[in-house]
Amino acid sequence: MNRAAEWADAERLLCVRLDAMGDVIMTGPALRALKRTQPQRRLTLLTSPAGAAIARYLPAIDDVIAYAAPWMKATAPHASAAAERALIARLRALRFDGAIVFTVYSQSALPAAHLCYLAEIPRRLAYCRENPYQLLTDWLPEPEPEQRLRHEVRRQLDLVGRLGAVPEDERLRLQLPAAERAAAQQRLARLGVAPDSRWVIVHPGASAPSRRYPAASFAAAARMLAAAHGCTVIFTGSTEERALVEEIRRAMQAPSHSLAGELTLGELCGLIALAPVLIANNTGPVHIAAAFGTPVVDLYALTNPQHMPWEVENRVLYHNVPCKYCYKSVCPEGHNACLRRVPPAAVVDAALELLALGARAPALAQAGD
Repeated sequence: MNRAAEWADAERLLCVRLDAMGDVIMTGPALRALKRTQPQRRLTLLTSPAGAAIARYLPAIDDVIAYAAPWMKATAPHASAAAERALIARLRALRFDGAIVFTVYSQSALPAAHLCYLAEIPRRLAYCRENPYQLLTDWLPEPEPEQRLRHEVRRQLDLVGRLGAVPEDERLRLQLPAAERAAAQQRLARLGVAPDSRWVIVHPGASAPSRRYPAASFAAAARMLAAAHGCTVIFTGSTEERALVEEIRRAMQAPSHSLAGELTLGELCGLIALAPVLIANNTGPVHIAAAFGTPVVDLYALTNPQHMPWEVENRVLYHNVPCKYCYKSVCPEGHNACLRRVPPAAVVDAALELLALGARAPALAQAGD
């Protein structure tokens, strides 16, 4: 069956990506490919509340529907079955020509496919491990992890590639309004930091405990960068991560700034877009950095291999362990050795290498202006 021909007249597409912010960003090249193939297409993204927050900055997206799906771990608390009935009615009224369900390989596409089936969306595409029968009109048997493992961006590009959709380029991209970039510049100015000076962002949080570099190690690395190498260190994080940031700042025993809990998402994007280097765990800001060409030092827990920085200058740091690729939010061995055994000096060396390279991608540095 020629899938591209079958979908050629599908102008109103529902794109389902119910994961967190970073996953939505990594789906961006696939979404752009769908739009580029048929520029008249209108793309609606059905995503989690966290995904909806970043979706407004994604090129190619025309509309966003936020939905806390009860089968997803990382969504907001789910209200009731009435929410599904209301969503099904809303999707049916929008009369989509097709739906594409984007998942990581450990997820089942069937709940979302069933939602789209009940909404009477006539074409439905997804990877699926088991036979979906009538729930998917276009079923791609799940090849991961038995046959191969792919980066998350490549996985989604391969999915839409079955419809003949190819992007102009495969980089991550975000469009940041000029007002939000200016707000980030004002934040820097109030801290007395010149954009072209020697400074780094440290984002020490992550949603999963298994993906968090120890606070004491962050403190040691930040202290060396500030005291021994003259770098200005700016911490970012959510309101809930303020206590973590303050713990690190007390332990580093050197001057630093904290904007944890103070930034809008747009300001965080703007600050990362301006930064010479981002130092972070494997978490959403790493993919924001990649979307703006900001070099990244990624403290990468070996829970999975698919989310490393994509097409941006980077240094990925980890300690190889026999239990790697556990796909767990909490270390099943209890030692977190893949991160704990990364020495702070390695973080410092990686950051200094990137600062010395001045490794920004010029075409991306202006993305979204």
